[in-house]
Amino acid sequence: MNVQPYVFFDGRCEEALEFYKGALGAKVDMMMRFSESPEKPQPGMVPPGSENKVMHAAFKVGDTQIMASDGHCAGKPSFQGFALTINAANAAEADKLFNAVGRGGQVQMPLGKTFFASRFGMVTDKFGVLWMVLAGS
Repeated sequence: MNVQPYVFFDGRCEEALEFYKGALGAKVDMMMRFSESPEKPQPGMVPPGSENKVMHAAFKVGDTQIMASDGHCAGKPSFQGFALTINAANAAEADKLFNAVGRGGQVQMPLGKTFFASRFGMVTDKFGVLWMVLAGS
């Protein structure tokens, strides 16, 4: 069994993919726009003018594949009740990744030493996705 996160950016998916490529070294495996779909979207599924938004994408951060979309393209992404976690190889890598993914976002818990990790912190990126970054003790 494999569980994969599917993240809906509500109109900012392509921007998010470019950001994660630079910040986390993400690799985009595939991306399909609504206009490229072999089937015409159902009425009301895609707002007028959103034909070039991302219908579906798959990208990898390290060994983890994440799926993404612009969803209904309403411009109001909402990410609540979950976080994506990065397990860094060491404290230096944790510092680098925390700062990169947090650029333009908001720190929820500063990166620091905890009883369970040499580095742990939480940051919401500029799209509203919460990331937890940690490095082993």
